Formats: sequence, structure tokens, C-alpha cells
Amino acid sequence: MSKEKFQSISAADFFYRNREIAGFDNPVRATYTIIRELVENALDACEQYSILPEIRFKLVDQGNSILKIKVEDNGIGVPYEQVPYAFGQILFGSKYTLRQSRGIFGLGGKMAVLYGQITAHSTVKVLSSTGGFEKYFYELSINVPENRPIIKRKEVTPNPGRWRGTVIEFNFEGDYVRAKPKLVEYVRQTSILMPYANIAFIDPDGVLYRFDRVTEVMTKPAEEVKPHPHGVDLEIVHRMINATRSSNMVDFLANNFHRVGVATAMNFLKEVKIDPKANPKTLDAKDLLRLVNRMKEYDGFQPPDAQCLSPIGVELLKKGIMREFRPEFVEVTQRGASAYSGYPFIVEAAIAYGGDIPLTPPDEMLVLRFANKIPLLYDLHSDVAMKVIKKINWQRYKLNPATMPLAFFIHICATKVPYKTVGKEYIADRPEVEYEIEWALKTCARALRMHLAKKEKASIVQRRLTVFEKYLPMIAQFSTELSGKEKVPDYDKVLKRLETHAREIEQGSAGEAE
Repeated sequence: MSKEKFQSISAADFFYRNREIAGFDNPVRATYTIIRELVENALDACEQYSILPEIRFKLVDQGNSILKIKVEDNGIGVPYEQVPYAFGQILFGSKYTLRQSRGIFGLGGKMAVLYGQITAHSTVKVLSSTGGFEKYFYELSINVPENRPIIKRKEVTPNPGRWRGTVIEFNFEGDYVRAKPKLVEYVRQTSILMPYANIAFIDPDGVLYRFDRVTEVMTKPAEEVKPHPHGVDLEIVHRMINATRSSNMVDFLANNFHRVGVATAMNFLKEVKIDPKANPKTLDAKDLLRLVNRMKEYDGFQPPDAQCLSPIGVELLKKGIMREFRPEFVEVTQRGASAYSGYPFIVEAAIAYGGDIPLTPPDEMLVLRFANKIPLLYDLHSDVAMKVIKKINWQRYKLNPATMPLAFFIHICATKVPYKTVGKEYIADRPEVEYEIEWALKTCARALRMHLAKKEKASIVQRRLTVFEKYLPMIAQFSTELSGKEKVPDYDKVLKRLETHAREIEQGSAGEAE
């Protein structure tokens, strides 16, 4: 009987063997995922530092199903000493903090590089600068068994123009023809959510897709926050205690947790019967477990605030929707900050009607989903947003998605989006998230119902005016003849009053649409 052979593998080796769980299961999906991951990294590098994004990327057909991708941004740049690790070490990055960001695993960009390496035997070329007097070039590959970067070549050159940003380039096995619809839709939806970005894409056929910014107003960058007591577990608290310099429990709680002050810490410790003067490092396993369990249950903690979030905002989201769909009416709403398991989140939603919105088949709906400013294009029917939309009784709002030109927009921003998979394509049906989406859509539906009611009323008034304009002169003439008088009555005042009434109703509807 042979013995089992036990061994450990690196993070890079694990994802090399299981790349399908990160969205690299075939050339079509990989083409889409690579572009999405690299563009998201570029956008994060700009937005986090309030830099108006200028993103350019290009795909070139190298033959034999090999594509070359080149992405350039004007973001903050990567520090010289960090470039090899930022692009050549799996699960290394700046995303492991409690604040809203597109990436959450430090995985996507490096997986794209790894996929290029294992399918096209390609190195990755990176040019970057933080805006100083030097720019630096690296050519890298990944040592898969050891999960570390291999530097093939590096150069440092003068940067007299103080250029700032990052350019990344490598080859990979892909299928642009079949991935094209998703790629173009991804860029279009990204421009809807970010009307302050300039995005340009040149495809392998030389076609330029360009989306110019319509505003220079940007969203507020998300700030890093401490963990909230409702969102921690035993391992997190244990790590905090090992790293803390606090000599008593009050200082430990006040210094390490989000929205916990001295008074709140004292009240909590009193309830869980832990000495406020006790050194956190002296807690035994039983006390530590009791502390963590009571943290999750205690109602005296303030809920998480939204400073770690960066929602789009009503005006910016409306600008993006108006540019792409030119609807007759659009209503956008932003819900207040809420939380699930101690993680703050905000839901933004919109319903647009008419204009360039196409009519969909009876069994389909036009639903655009976003999470942390990322368009979600796959697995629509598995997403919580679709569950909510199907649950709402739209007839109550005089709406029929099967026969009316309607588009639904749902954006969730959170420090931890409850994705169901590593591929980040659809969101789990958490009750708190489901509730916020439902009421956001209902708020928009009420506004649209009022718009349609006013539009119908204006149509009725206009039809009445048309009838009066046609027949009132005839009635006036007939009445004059019948009464034996010579002067026809002045009916202009009646017509003017009806015209004024119709105009007021029309202007009211137009004002709401704007």
C-alpha cells in the first residue's frame, strides 16, 4: 500500500491550477476578465487620489489566437521598489484595507499576467512613475512554485516632463471576436457610472471606441477605516491583541475599532464583565471567545458610517444615464448608509423611461448592475437585484417592464461586497442588501408613476384644446346667428386659458424629467 504524498503549494501555484475560479476558464471569458481587471486597477489608481481618469487600452491581434494588451493610465503610479511585487506576486497589493475599492483580493491584475505567461509564454512589461524626475521600466515574469517575481530587465530613465501613471503590456491567448459584445458593453457601462472619465479603446480591427467625460466633478475618495465590532471574528481580534500597544481594554477598544469611544468601551466592558483595566494580552481563550461573541450581539455600538464609501451620487449617475440613453424621464435615488455583518454599504438605484431605451422581449428586462463602480455583466438571473425586480408588483406603479421602454440601474458600494464567487459577477441575497434595493427601486417607481400620470393629464388637456380650437369658432358663429346678433363672442380668452393650463402641465413634466 503506497503512502500519501503531502506537500504545500504557493498562492500562485494554486491559482495556476484553478484559474477558472477567477474568471480565466476559457479564451473568451479570459479576454473580458483581463481587460476588466486592468482597467479597474487603472481607475482605482486615479480615483483614490482624485485624479480625473484618462484611460487608454489597445488590443492587437498577434496571430494564432494570441492577443497583445496594452493599458495606460494617468494614475498615481507604482513606487519603484514595489513594481515587481505589484505585478509579479499573487495576493500582494494595496487592497487589503477597510475602504471601498474595485479590487478586493489583490489577485485580478496578477492573474491576468499569470494567464499571459502560461498561455502565451509572455513576460509583462511595466512602465511607471509617481511623477518624480525618473520613470522606470520592468520586464517581469512570475515564479509560480515560489510565488515571487522574476526580474528579466529593468531600466531607470529621466522623466523631464514629470509624467505620472502606469503602462502595462503583455500577450495572452484570447478570443476577441466572441468577447467583443461583452467588452464594448463593459466600457459603455463603465462610462455611465463614471461620466468624469475619458476612456478610449482600440480593438484588433482598428476601431476606436471613445467615451469622453461630460463633467469634471468627481466622487469623494473612500477613506480607510478601522474594523467595526459587529464585523470581526476571533482571528481578527487575536491579531489585534498581538499587535496592540494598549495596556488596558478601554484603550484597546477605543483605538482599534470603528466608532467606539471611551464611554462606549466602558459600557460594553461593564456588560460583558471584563475589567476595563485588564491588559488585553492577558485574556485567556475563554474570555476572548466571550468578548468576540458579545461584540457581534451588543446593540450599544454606533452603526458604521459612510466615510469609507465612495458612492456615485444622484447628479453624476443621472449625467451618465442621460448621455448614453437620452431617456424621456429618469429618476435616481441614493439610500442612506446601512450595514450587514458590520460592513457599511450604500445602494443607489435609477429607473429610466423612453428615449433611446430599447423595448426588450417579454421575458427579459434591461437591468444594469454595478458593484463598487464595476459593471456586472454575467449571471444576471443569479443576482439579488433580479430577485428584487421580479418580486416588486410593478402594476401598482402603473408600469409594465414587458411592454414599456424601461431600464433599471442598481449600484452597491461597500467595504465588502457580498459576491457569491471570486469572479465578482453577482451578489448574494443578503436580507439587508435586498431591503435597500427594493425601497430604492420603489422610490424611483413612484416618481415615474407621477411623471406618466402628468403626461397623460397633459395629453388629455391637449386633446381638449384641439377640439375647442376646431369647434369653438363654429359654435360661436352658430350661436351668433341663432341669437340674431351681429358680433361674434370673444372666445380667445377660453382658448388662452386652456393653452396656459396645458403648458403648465407640460412644463411640470419636463421639469421632472430634467
